[in-house]
Amino acid sequence: MTRYLYLLSFVLLISCSDDNGPGYQEPYVPDPDDDGGAQVPELSDEELLDLVQEQTFKYFWDFAEPNSGLARERSQDDAYGGQGSDIVTTGGSGFGISSFPAAVERGWITRNAALTRLDKILDFLEEAPKYHGAFSHWYLGSTAQTRPFSNLDNGGDLVETAFLMQGLLICRAYFEDDDIDARITELWENVEWDWYTNGQNVLYWHWSPNYDFQIGLPIKGWNESLIVYVLAASSPTHPISKEVYTQGWASNGNIVTNRSHYGINMPLGPSYGGPLFFSHYSFIGLDPRNLQDQYANYWDQNTAHAMINYEYCVRNPKNFEGYGMDSWGLTASDNMNGYAAHSPTNDLGVITPTAALSSFPYTPEESMQALRHFYEDLNDKLWGDYGFYDAFSEENNWFADGYLAIDQGPIVAMIENYRSQLLWNLFMSDEEIQAGLDELDFTY
Repeated sequence: MTRYLYLLSFVLLISCSDDNGPGYQEPYVPDPDDDGGAQVPELSDEELLDLVQEQTFKYFWDFAEPNSGLARERSQDDAYGGQGSDIVTTGGSGFGISSFPAAVERGWITRNAALTRLDKILDFLEEAPKYHGAFSHWYLGSTAQTRPFSNLDNGGDLVETAFLMQGLLICRAYFEDDDIDARITELWENVEWDWYTNGQNVLYWHWSPNYDFQIGLPIKGWNESLIVYVLAASSPTHPISKEVYTQGWASNGNIVTNRSHYGINMPLGPSYGGPLFFSHYSFIGLDPRNLQDQYANYWDQNTAHAMINYEYCVRNPKNFEGYGMDSWGLTASDNMNGYAAHSPTNDLGVITPTAALSSFPYTPEESMQALRHFYEDLNDKLWGDYGFYDAFSEENNWFADGYLAIDQGPIVAMIENYRSQLLWNLFMSDEEIQAGLDELDFTY
């Protein structure tokens, strides 16, 4: 079970290529069995960001499912009835694909290696069953067949499709390779965003060839799904109207909540802002710095959200062990009892590194302080082959031993946006995206 089912209950309550590019050096991974514990080298801020991005990217490069080239949902082989190593995630893969340009620019992989991997990924995506152009949440990497996400969810997932398309369009803008561009364009133009309105002025999350729109979950703000409406309005073949955005996503203006916590004003969202992934997933490509519509300035929204989450952890009203200025960040992740959408209103004593690290554009000083604590102080418990493990709870003496694609991907992408704005610049340069934003009356 992943984030959207937790989000629903939350709302109700309120192949792998070895070509690593020139100059590649194996990232430092300490041996916790060394006498005296791991000796962590002193790194500058830039060196530490380099290391964390590259090590985390390896989840999507070295650990990718070999037949598809896509990201495995999680790293544990025995998950999901023993299918863990075979289940690939479309949304999580989109986050990883988004960072292929950064990987090339920073020399982790070569341009040719990236194009070869994209070729494999597109082969798989072209073969995989699609549902009015939309992709399912999960596929089996070995067969390219849909792996149902739940009893009724065996068809298209529009939110996961949007995260995947966000990554593919970033790559289309960067690589400018005629074959890759044409293939991405065909997948993009085949998504029938308008079908997913089911004749209403709102987009629906799921459609199944067996169960139709029976799940019945409308995509309404505020949550992680702004990118769905931007892409739907931007589609050159199956666009939605502005009325779908206004009446569906924005609930005719009722999306605005104007909450204030710790003296920080936040235009949108539930009390204390909800889990921090709300401010990450749509903004891997969508640049919030100058983004505004009639409901919010999205830089103000996301910065307020991150600062409220930070302030909550610093004040630590439940007195959990391990919370503070250098250890903060609540978002959806694994925990000692399973998985949950952690937030200030659902605080289980679990810190998730992606929460603070993917907030680097909004809270650079606070995020760097957390990064240094995670790497320098918790290294032997928290650092592994693909970066920081998913989550930890010092209160419960628990540290995860695995990774989730949807948590690792935003770390690489959002740190890159903080450092170079590369992914933002690529996505926002797309004339179709600009036309969609214009249709929805955004300034950007």
